[in-house]
Amino acid sequence: MPSLDQVAEKLVVKMADHAIGDENTVLATLGLGSCIGIALYDKFSKVGGLVHIMLPENPGGKKVVKYADTGIPFLIREMESAGANKRRLAAKIVGGAGMFKSESGDSVMKIGERNIEAVREVLKDEGIKVTGSDVGKDYGRSMYFYLDDGRVEVKSFSRDLITI
Repeated sequence: MPSLDQVAEKLVVKMADHAIGDENTVLATLGLGSCIGIALYDKFSKVGGLVHIMLPENPGGKKVVKYADTGIPFLIREMESAGANKRRLAAKIVGGAGMFKSESGDSVMKIGERNIEAVREVLKDEGIKVTGSDVGKDYGRSMYFYLDDGRVEVKSFSRDLITI
């Protein structure tokens, strides 16, 4: 397992964006709060993709990767064009935190929860199994997706590194 320093190509996926790569790539997205990073991986072709969604549903906007309901299908099509097979895809999801609290301690608007539900529903509808997740709670995360073996490392401030 190569470390982040040993990988040929490192791509940072910004908010409401996506990227795909092959076994020589690490895809990362930083500062996931209520947003969710969805990593899709075909272990046979070693093609992987990462999308950083912000909201559950697209109201008709042109930035399709900003939303779970349009971003995930878009990423699947892009990965198929790069040699992935949809039937072999597995997903790992990170984020969906309740970042915005009211005085009573309740998560305002529950964007993180709504994002988690929407992502799981879209993946289910697409026939893609979630094989790992680190979602919810009340803290931000960054994720690093290694396409040589499909592992995802999740880093959070003052918390131990986890691998899913």
